[in-house]
Formats: sequence, structure tokens, C-alpha cells
Amino acid sequence: MAISKDEVKYIAQLAKLHFEEDEAEKFAKEFENILEQFKTLDALDLDDVVEKRPTVSVTRKDIPKKCEIEDLFRNVKTMRDTAIEVPKIIE
Repeated sequence: MAISKDEVKYIAQLAKLHFEEDEAEKFAKEFENILEQFKTLDALDLDDVVEKRPTVSVTRKDIPKKCEIEDLFRNVKTMRDTAIEVPKIIE
């Protein structure tokens, strides 16, 4: 499957990245190599491979314990009144 420079630029735009022409061409070739590896994996005969699954699900007991308010806010860097103040992450 051939990957064009335009497809690489489109994917980069979705990821908010910018590639120069030579970089886009390089990534197009690398994407093609990756897709070729998947074709190799698809060609393998895996009919007689047995999937191993865990026989026992391990879970811990849910033990309730009392939690003090001070314990909740012990590692908080900044607070505003009764709210935890966090850095802005959305542009």
C-alpha cells in the first residue's frame, strides 16, 4: 500500500504537527515499511496456535476504611477555597 506525502501531511495536521517536504517523504516511506510488516504478519498461519488465558482472576478484597479530609488534600499543590486548583490543559 503506497502512502503519499499528502496523506502524511494530513495525518500530521490531525496531530497538530508540521513536517517539511523531505520529512513527509521520509515518513511516507517509513509508513509503507510498517504496512509491509503487517502484510507479513497477516500471511502467517496461526490456526494451530493455542491462546493461553489466565485460569483465575485475581482481585483484592474491597475493605472500606475511614478517610480524613486532611488526608485527601495532603498532596495538593494549590487550593482555592474548598476546590483543588489545577493547571489549564485545554487551549
